[in-house]
Amino acid sequence: MADNKRKLEAARDRNGAAIEYKIVTKKSRGEDGAVVTAGSKGGQLIESSGSSSTIARTSNLQAPNMLLTGHSAAVHSAKINHDGTTLATCSSDKQIMLWDVYGDCTNWGVLKGHKSAVLDLEWHHDGMLMSASADQTGAMWDPTTCTRNRRFRGHTGVVNAVTTNRRGDAMVLTGSDDCSAKLWDVRWKDSVTDFLSDYQITAVAFSDDSTNVFTAGIDDEIKCYDVRANKVLYTLPGHQNTVTGLSLSPDGAFLLSNGMDNKLMCWDVRPYVQDKRLVDVFTGHSHDLQQCLLRCAWSPDGKRIAAGSSDRFVYVWDVESKQMLYKLPGHRGAITEVGFHPKEPIIVSCGLDKQVFLGEIKL
Repeated sequence: MADNKRKLEAARDRNGAAIEYKIVTKKSRGEDGAVVTAGSKGGQLIESSGSSSTIARTSNLQAPNMLLTGHSAAVHSAKINHDGTTLATCSSDKQIMLWDVYGDCTNWGVLKGHKSAVLDLEWHHDGMLMSASADQTGAMWDPTTCTRNRRFRGHTGVVNAVTTNRRGDAMVLTGSDDCSAKLWDVRWKDSVTDFLSDYQITAVAFSDDSTNVFTAGIDDEIKCYDVRANKVLYTLPGHQNTVTGLSLSPDGAFLLSNGMDNKLMCWDVRPYVQDKRLVDVFTGHSHDLQQCLLRCAWSPDGKRIAAGSSDRFVYVWDVESKQMLYKLPGHRGAITEVGFHPKEPIIVSCGLDKQVFLGEIKL
């Protein structure tokens, strides 16, 4: 099948140097001798312009970089499941697509049911997939049957963000333009707790033990709520524009926030910290007048972070040194999300250009 793929020859320069691309159609012959060109339901191999035999591979991807196409509108979220075998993507085309991470990156499932753009996705550790949509609902999906198990109804505005707890029975947190974040127990019809704000909520996160939740929005401030008491424990001021993404570190000690002020901030959210919680500020990526919800992520070992950016580059930083490790080209529009594979040095990115990339990085 790989011989029937269109190849995009590209060099993803680690330092972000200018790179020229050229399209090459790789052909093979069918049983009748006719020329056969690429199909459309798998990933396209993306190789460097140098000899592939000289490239040191670091993952089990079919090629160092894979381009996945199939969505007909902007892609807002791309998440790899916990065992690292399945990628889920969602789009303004109202669809959620399921892809193999390895091999030809086959698109083997399409989840339909939302009536408007699907804006965010999150995998629960039990294998279920959660979604948030502009149709004012969230949903839980079973990827093995490609069916929707339940809907989360109750918001009266666009649902911008969704996340899940890290252990135990599935709990879901959604954030909406109706100025509320809702906590859901998937076993119950209605939300368990509503966290109310004076402003639209664009990003949400659980604490490691799920006793606290974090919300952020257009008021530039992150709030930490006690779930049981439904009260604000503390706030994290510092951003000077809308916070578009939140991500908790693998050890649960730090919270990453991406803001429209072109800053990626790292906060110490351990319960015993009383004084200064802002740890580091990372810069280089950018937001623009489109005001997209650009998200951020931690690597599984907590040593690297990544963020979406409007300048069409994927940014990856080293947490300890604050050095920018990668500035990767390839996208032709704002990058809405960048994420890490749970087991291998692979990053996934998606954007307004309708494209999704899977690429390996150095250890």
